[in-house]
Amino acid sequence: MVSIRRAEMQDLQHMQHCNLWCLPENYTYKYYLYHGMVWQSLLYVAEDINSGRIVGYVLAKQDEEDEEGTKLEHGHITSLSVLRTHRKLGLANKVMQSTHRDMDKIFESHYVSLHVRVSNRAALGLYRDKLGYETFDTEEKYYADDENAYNMRKWFRKKIEKQQ
Repeated sequence: MVSIRRAEMQDLQHMQHCNLWCLPENYTYKYYLYHGMVWQSLLYVAEDINSGRIVGYVLAKQDEEDEEGTKLEHGHITSLSVLRTHRKLGLANKVMQSTHRDMDKIFESHYVSLHVRVSNRAALGLYRDKLGYETFDTEEKYYADDENAYNMRKWFRKKIEKQQ
């Protein structure tokens, strides 16, 4: 049994551990701490009830200005991860929906953005098909290994078209 709940400060190290096991893009503990101190209401974890182990998380933040220089309040998903032993249970979907709800209701975000590797088919299926994200742009050589990233957005309020 797994519970979805808002992350607490003592969860941050466990979130980092989950990240190190699952993803090639890793962050320092100080980065998790900063997110936890500033945007704690947007951080969610999936906790295995039996073991008390954090098996997934979403690390998110709020931004006041986007790439186009507009002053649209919006959220950004910094990192999302679920341990391989707990995948295919809908946990990523659940932590993302929790964060989306808080971005929309607490911060009145216009949209939420994220970056995803163009080769990550599982993540693209989640973001596009289940969560309603749209590809906004492609960023060339975004990742350290030079792989491209899709810049994706999910709109909570009236959609603003990309300026050409």
